[in-house]
Amino acid sequence: MKPIMLHGHERSITQIKYNREGDLLFSAAKDAQPNVWYTLNGERLGSFKGHNGAVWCIDVNWDTSRFLSGAADNSLRLWDCETGSTISEVTTNTAVRSCQFSYSGKQLMFTTDKTMGHPCEIHIYDVNSFSEPVAIMPVHGPKVTSAIWGPMDNMIITGHENGDLCQWDLATGDNTKVVQEHSKQINDIQMTKDQSMIITASKDTTAKLFDVRTLEKMKTYKTERPVNSAAISPIKPHVVLGGGQEAMDVTTTSTKIGKFDARFFHIVLEDEFGRVKGHFGPINSVAFHPDGKGYSSGGEDGYVRVHNKFDESYFQFEFEY
Repeated sequence: MKPIMLHGHERSITQIKYNREGDLLFSAAKDAQPNVWYTLNGERLGSFKGHNGAVWCIDVNWDTSRFLSGAADNSLRLWDCETGSTISEVTTNTAVRSCQFSYSGKQLMFTTDKTMGHPCEIHIYDVNSFSEPVAIMPVHGPKVTSAIWGPMDNMIITGHENGDLCQWDLATGDNTKVVQEHSKQINDIQMTKDQSMIITASKDTTAKLFDVRTLEKMKTYKTERPVNSAAISPIKPHVVLGGGQEAMDVTTTSTKIGKFDARFFHIVLEDEFGRVKGHFGPINSVAFHPDGKGYSSGGEDGYVRVHNKFDESYFQFEFEY
């Protein structure tokens, strides 16, 4: 399984996202310029120029007509995918940490940092009207570090820097459920294809599987280093975890200790069955291809590694119960 190496960023990758068909891969980094690539051959299709700070989060809507990015320059931008031009911009008081289109693509959500005396907030906007927000929900307590829309677009699920996982009711704007299964910051939340479960990645060296409606913990995947990102296969009972020790510690440890490899676990049995090496620093973001036949990872080394097709042994491999 030889990957395609994408090197269009000068600084570490923060997030990668496939579009719905999987023919395009979007990448964001700390160099203020998100890129979009052809997954088939790794050719860079274009860049989105306009931010003046590290881009922390990105998303693309279901028909790949709109692109969303939130950055440390205290702004959220809505882009036209075809032209790469900015359609709308929202200026915030603090950095935008996470963002996502709703499933219908008619609304978008983003969260802001809790810094300089400003509270952490969840903002909801109508994609076609950026003049006023639909709702602003203040977050009391630890700041939001990751957030996604829930099923049917009627709730938002947030992960916090103290390990809390919360549900927010959009009708009332209230925090309706809180669970604390993680002991440290939640770095990433991703949902299954059927929107029934979510997987969280945390600094406490674990990734956990939850029921999306009850937030009941179902499975735990244990490693010996912080987990920065986790994704669930759309076709196999597998999850992939990416991480490594803190970026600030990378230069003080050997590459053997760093363990900068993507790790594959069985979703039910919680057993690790494979690793893929290659990155020269912690993996910050992982994503399965929508067809489930490959995956991509973005690392602290500034590279995105696109694995378009797993080896045949991956599809033939079955656990013995």
